[in-house]
Amino acid sequence: MSLALSSPTGNATLVSRLLTRWPQISERMLAAGLGATPPAADLPEGHFTAEVLPAIYACGRAVLQAIGEQRAFTRAEVAAFVVPVAERHAEDRIPLPLLIEAIHGSAQSVLQEAVALATTAEMHDLTVIGGRLLDLLMHINITVVETYTEVEQSIYNAEREARRALCAALLGGLPAEELAARADTALAERYTVLAIHIRHDEQPSTVATLISRRRIRILQRALDGLIGTTALATFDGSTGIALLPNASETDPTEHLAAELAEQFGVAVFVAEYRSIAREIVPEAAREATDLAELARLLGKPPGVYRLDDLLLEHQLTRPGPARERLVERITPILSSPHLLDALDAHLRHGSDRKAAAAEIHVHPNTFSYRLRRIAELTGIDPTEPHDSRLLAAALTIHRLCPAADANVAVPPGHGVG
Repeated sequence: MSLALSSPTGNATLVSRLLTRWPQISERMLAAGLGATPPAADLPEGHFTAEVLPAIYACGRAVLQAIGEQRAFTRAEVAAFVVPVAERHAEDRIPLPLLIEAIHGSAQSVLQEAVALATTAEMHDLTVIGGRLLDLLMHINITVVETYTEVEQSIYNAEREARRALCAALLGGLPAEELAARADTALAERYTVLAIHIRHDEQPSTVATLISRRRIRILQRALDGLIGTTALATFDGSTGIALLPNASETDPTEHLAAELAEQFGVAVFVAEYRSIAREIVPEAAREATDLAELARLLGKPPGVYRLDDLLLEHQLTRPGPARERLVERITPILSSPHLLDALDAHLRHGSDRKAAAAEIHVHPNTFSYRLRRIAELTGIDPTEPHDSRLLAAALTIHRLCPAADANVAVPPGHGVG
């Protein structure tokens, strides 16, 4: 069959009209495919947009142009568009039946678009387009199945698991030479230790699994790009550690958190400990994990943090009798959120009581009363510089170490005012 390039009415051909509308059609195809197939349909909006939508658009446009030029669209041409996307889905372990179902949903969507656009005089053209879509669907399905099989059987997957095992051994302080040989990775004398922490978002288990696998792949690709070789990482999609061999004195991680946040769609906190000797990597990894979590709990902006950025807060949260004693000093106001809010506003605004009162939406006189009430209940005057610093330390520990609060009982009759 051949497709006439112009309709009898002299209007643009059906292919041309489809091409004109192709950006919008591509979005509807994605929505009708992966966007409508559980559990992928439950993923956050835009999860597939960056990776899948460009492939749908480019492949579909090339196919329509081939139809308009009355030439075949080969399996090799299909593979150029489909293989990279299928590889990523296979690495994310998106079930193959789910992907095939989504592909058919997309194909049905574009056929419905063609039917809606076709005139009575274009039934022949519509038949040709339908036949070519079936050919394309066959090529896509074969390519996807072959790609999934190759990814599952690839040596790369075995090496990736070996590298994860190597990273886990280094983090556990275990012998690593044999694992390094299996992973085809040279051990470094020193590493940059990165702790990656993402704000937890509640998702159904199946959705959370798909999101985590995608994040793991994106992180690995970003880390490999930083160092020009395969990085070692143990990351579960929310938290993890990466070990980068110290190859230079440059700082390649500065924009890592921003890059990951853009691709993940959530805030990302990275703690960095540089030039760590291999034998103390386990200790550095634990401290880096605490530091990344500390930055998140403090409400700091997402980004890369080093110990110097949070020295005081880090020290305050170390276990010990001083930590428990500090929390004990503000125990009388722990059950009074309005007093805690007033204290927090005062600590951030200092002598500017108007700004502090406005922040918590109270009159300045009410704000002053609450500060006096804090002084009465705790015996510590927030308006005195020394006492203010003491209260700031106690409040920080209260927020970051709930376990410390649990060890302190609230005295009867306190926590009101």
